[in-house]
Amino acid sequence: MKKTKVICTIGPSTESREMIKKLMEKGMDVVRINMSHATYDQARTIIYTVRELNKELNKNVGILIDTKGPEIGVKTLGGKDYVVQAGDHIVLSSKEGPNNKFVINYTDLINDVKKGDKILLGDGTIELNVIDETLEDIICEVKNNGVIRNNIGLNVPNVDLNIDFLSVADKNDISFASSIDADYIALSFVKNANDVLDINDMLISLRNEHMQIISKIENKSAIEDLENIIKVSDGIMVARGDLGVEVSLEEVPYLQKKIVNASLKANKICIVATQMLASMENCIRPTRAEVSDVANAVNEGVDAITLSGETAVGKYPIEALETATRIINNMEDNLERDYNTTDKIEFSNDDVTSLIARNVVNSVNQLKSSLIITSSISGYTAKMISSYRPGCPILVITPNEQTARSLSLNYGTIPVITPMFNNTDDIIANGLNEAKKIMSLEKTTVVITGSFPNDKNVTNFMKIETIE
Repeated sequence: MKKTKVICTIGPSTESREMIKKLMEKGMDVVRINMSHATYDQARTIIYTVRELNKELNKNVGILIDTKGPEIGVKTLGGKDYVVQAGDHIVLSSKEGPNNKFVINYTDLINDVKKGDKILLGDGTIELNVIDETLEDIICEVKNNGVIRNNIGLNVPNVDLNIDFLSVADKNDISFASSIDADYIALSFVKNANDVLDINDMLISLRNEHMQIISKIENKSAIEDLENIIKVSDGIMVARGDLGVEVSLEEVPYLQKKIVNASLKANKICIVATQMLASMENCIRPTRAEVSDVANAVNEGVDAITLSGETAVGKYPIEALETATRIINNMEDNLERDYNTTDKIEFSNDDVTSLIARNVVNSVNQLKSSLIITSSISGYTAKMISSYRPGCPILVITPNEQTARSLSLNYGTIPVITPMFNNTDDIIANGLNEAKKIMSLEKTTVVITGSFPNDKNVTNFMKIETIE
């Protein structure tokens, strides 16, 4: 039973009810809808299907809406593809015209770049060097052969662009995510903590304080303000695609580890994304390097990994999920994890829930218990236990469907919706009953924690149950 979660991006390969059901049955924990590609009607249909299947399959798969963010693109004359070769000189124009082959959608780019700057197209597949500027044009030398297609993406490494973080389209996407009660909103191209706070204010104005904010770290500005971004976010995604364009490729593994460690220390959800099993878009087997990449993310202790094109447009979406699950299970089964993680997490000494969560995990690791059972109204206790990375799953019994879905990204959690119980005996008995539905409990110990029914605001009991 895997503890590291898997996010699957839904697209043309998997948007049917049949395929979504298969993914849920094979262990998908969260559905990702990329608003760079999906329409609102498509997103609604996917979300309706997931919610319907959650009830049918007795699951609590969450919904993550991923915003497009402030992307810069190049529109080609007539929408055509243009072949360019190393040494060619091309003009990036700020205005459309009958002879302007390449028009950028961010007109102020000409004020942000200077002679000698590097411009990358198509996630770095084409490199340009700025050699001159006019009032309306940027003249560039092409450094390598390639094809410039209509709406190809544009990045400028090491240059802080003055483009607005939040576009009208992004605001509409966030309002849409709130209206359909999504569980997570992933913010693309966050540059600093103020960007996140602006979204938080927007959610408050929409009377939505439960949707969790996942900040995607994919540029140098975000790296420089990482600590503050983590503080104001519910979770962090290491978005290695654009990050690998904004910084040199050899920096990405180190930055991944830095971001993961900082997120875990701060008790925040941590996700690694992009090209985890990219070759499986077209091949039924991954490369050895991809297997190691997934295993390394598990070893680092992330909450979740993301499958993108593998499940959205790939030929083998089910096989990709099965492969990811096998790698995760094998790594978790054989991993000699440092179970002193309770000493590495920031927590408050006067927070009773934190102290009990800490003792629960220490007890589990000492006793080699098979399961933690916790009752939770808000999900806070379960998240705190999860952050300490116990060596066993965490069964979370809650009467709140929204709370159950809000835990779908947290490491090790298995949320189950149950009635509200009136006493601790019922909590323990029903918790054990739910546990027996999902795993064998023989000759083991189970650690149970929660709050007394009349004191729902704080976790205040812990019991060790020995099962013969």
